[in-house]
Amino acid sequence: MTCALEFSPLNRQCQTAILTHSVILGVGSASFLRGTLLISAHPFLLRWLPFCRTDIIAHTYCEFMALVKLACAKTRVIRTYSLTVAFLTGGLDFLLIICSYILILQAMFHLPSKDALLETLGTCGSQICMILVSYTPAFFSFLTHRLGHHIAPHIHIFVANIYILVPPMVNPIIYGVKTKRIREKVLKFLFPLKS
Repeated sequence: MTCALEFSPLNRQCQTAILTHSVILGVGSASFLRGTLLISAHPFLLRWLPFCRTDIIAHTYCEFMALVKLACAKTRVIRTYSLTVAFLTGGLDFLLIICSYILILQAMFHLPSKDALLETLGTCGSQICMILVSYTPAFFSFLTHRLGHHIAPHIHIFVANIYILVPPMVNPIIYGVKTKRIREKVLKFLFPLKS
């Protein structure tokens, strides 16, 4: 069982919030089932599409909308479904993250000490940077594939590659900057003292 202290602005006391194994299992199972149910239709939707132009995808990986664009049939229903799935996964998650950060910010500004406030702001700042780095190219990629018909294919490929490559690359940098020893070593490497 994992416990965390949670500040309640109503009674100005610390309360214990318990995150049990069953709660963690429930949240994890719900996330897994939602993703599986929404995305599992994609292969079946592609199977029924006729492909008569080419079998070469102008992409660095097998992206669903890149395959849909190769079809010789009308794909309006599939595009609508795919856009709905994108908003039910990424869009809904992003809205829930915003709501949780509003609640976190409300609780943060009721913290008793300035040091606790600064430490919490530092942690939240790193997380918000990582969320923006992950979600910005993802939403751009989702929306341009479905709505941006006049965007050049190489832009789609470039943004999709950013979406896949950049978040895992910058994750250790964003969280590593918070660690004092890592920050000191990086600064020493970038700006060595002259003797």
